[in-house]
Amino acid sequence: MSTDNAVPMANVKEMHVVHTMFRREFGLTPALVRGVADGDLTRTRIVAEHIDIMLSALIGHHEGEDIGLWPRLLERVSGELAPLVHVMEEQHEELHAVCDELAWAVRSWRDTGDALRGKEVAEIADRLNRIAFEHMRLEEESILPLAEKHITAAEWAELGAHGTSRTSPDRLDLQFGMTLYEGDPAVMKGLLKGAPLRVRVLMPMRCRRRYRAYARKLHGTATPPRVGRRG
Repeated sequence: MSTDNAVPMANVKEMHVVHTMFRREFGLTPALVRGVADGDLTRTRIVAEHIDIMLSALIGHHEGEDIGLWPRLLERVSGELAPLVHVMEEQHEELHAVCDELAWAVRSWRDTGDALRGKEVAEIADRLNRIAFEHMRLEEESILPLAEKHITAAEWAELGAHGTSRTSPDRLDLQFGMTLYEGDPAVMKGLLKGAPLRVRVLMPMRCRRRYRAYARKLHGTATPPRVGRRG
């Protein structure tokens, strides 16, 4: 793509902070499931709801890429990129199939709190993590450097807007708080650029409180293990 130097380009660091959030919350999930006592329906439903929230966020994130990222890169970058983009698309298909499998298993587990069903949920979550973490690594190493050069900031914003448009305000606050927990402060500030001053000031405080309360309930601490940026 030939771009005018005056056109702001994608800030791909935003993708890194989102990936960090996914790595942490998905990475901790199998142990959360395995830690639920057989028949403990209250705890089962807390963990099951968390899985539902994270699956919805992940699918929305990937749908934004499918719609707004891969087609533009294929159009603007050499044909040599095509095999890599097709790999990313295939990984999305595989991930979404496992997401569907996990969502079905979670529904069954939520209703019973049965330990054997919980074991199945944890095993599927482990499998999802192996695929998702490899996908994120490849995307960070090979795709994001190209997006930084060939995708405008406005086009990049469309990717995130796709997911947020389908998310309730309460969940948006929670997901922003999850991302703030380890997110680069400069990147997180940039995500609110253009919002009214009141929003830029109050939203981070509100979302941090929201995640601290949520993490205490889910992880047993307001400061769950950090994974840091990878890739």
